[in-house]
Amino acid sequence: MKIRKIETSDLTAVYAMVKGLAQFEKASEKVVIDVATYEQLLSEGLYDGHVAEIEHKVVGMVIYYPMFSTWTGKLLYLEDFYVLPSARGMGIGQQLFDAYLATARASDCKGAKWQVLDWNKDAIRFYERNDAIIETEWYNGRLYF
Repeated sequence: MKIRKIETSDLTAVYAMVKGLAQFEKASEKVVIDVATYEQLLSEGLYDGHVAEIEHKVVGMVIYYPMFSTWTGKLLYLEDFYVLPSARGMGIGQQLFDAYLATARASDCKGAKWQVLDWNKDAIRFYERNDAIIETEWYNGRLYF
């Protein structure tokens, strides 16, 4: 198993995992982006990530991008984090999460931030095992254009 930076050639597999994650989160219809847009935005540097690869097949991914907090400064936001069901239980998720955190530290970020659904108890336990603080007092706001 190999953890490496995401490449354009990975984006079809990454896109499929994003759709799998959306299905798991009961929000399949909300995925409106396409692979071509993923390619464009990766080339523009809007986001970055890591993939986990077994025998030249992408089996997991993390996608992240820098953000700014007026309270703490530079953060690295974890947008998506997914491991194929067939590859779970092998420590891939931990290695991907560790690569994300290492990127945040190497980028002089003051911290890392992400969202987790309140009903996803397995994910919450994973983050808590990594000493994360799971905030429950903030609501998300959103507008689409």
